Amino acid sequence: MRHTATTDGTQTGTVFSFDAIGTGWRITTAEPMTRDLRENVLALCDDVDQVWSRFRADSLVTEIAHTDGGGTFRFPARDVSLLDLYDRLVIATRGAVDPLVGRDLELLGYDASYSLTPDGVGLDSRTPDSWPCDVRRTGDTLVTERPVVIDVGAAGKGYLADLIATALRGAGIDRFVVDGSGDLRHSGPEAVVVGLEHPTRAGRVIGTVPLQNAALCASATNRRAWGEGLHHVLDGRTGRPVTDVAATWVVSSDAAIADGLATALFVADPEQLSAFAFSWVRMLSDGRIQWSDDFPGELFI
Repeated sequence: MRHTATTDGTQTGTVFSFDAIGTGWRITTAEPMTRDLRENVLALCDDVDQVWSRFRADSLVTEIAHTDGGGTFRFPARDVSLLDLYDRLVIATRGAVDPLVGRDLELLGYDASYSLTPDGVGLDSRTPDSWPCDVRRTGDTLVTERPVVIDVGAAGKGYLADLIATALRGAGIDRFVVDGSGDLRHSGPEAVVVGLEHPTRAGRVIGTVPLQNAALCASATNRRAWGEGLHHVLDGRTGRPVTDVAATWVVSSDAAIADGLATALFVADPEQLSAFAFSWVRMLSDGRIQWSDDFPGELFI
């Protein structure tokens, strides 16, 4: 995991930047982070990666994916909230958001070796995996009957942003922006204005939103795309990339929830997600824009 730390001396404060879980991160704080705190954040990122990354040979989810006959696996107690969130998302979206889409992503070419070549035979003979049917969970313990591939890309980045925010507050830092390549968690007395990046027109935004003591997460089908119609946002029921929605933005209290709902809006009507507290914007593939009545930002339409 590569990382750098810089102090820019500007009004934005000090910036600690690094790479983790396959993406770039920037933590902006009003006061410099100590060396111990920076090392603790990096260790936290590596620990999360070692549990949840399907791209690492030594991760827990890789062990689950390669254990013939299944088994009993225990996750860190810290991560029960992430498992709980996925339970809620699976129910709310009727299986359209499902953490067992990992096998489908592999068949489409988004695998540990980044082959980026779909397995046509495998796709034609696909046997769908289902979180409610193919795993049993009690608290931090997961039981499987056969190998399954877990992928928490729908909410994992937001979840890590929340963990980093907790670590910062534990170190006495309460004014910060955690930025995981556009998934944001803010804390402080002054809002920051964030642009909603257009998914296909570089350098343009479709609107702005003031963010204060909340999270903003976005998702777009062009962020991880590797071929015509091939991208990382799948419908868990079909195992195929979605086509009707191009991009989503969600504001919520926690980044994990915002991240998970930004994915859910690709495959579910907002009314299905009413058990969650959030505001949202989404752009359909034909360019139309939809938003919630309580969205706190401004849209340029």
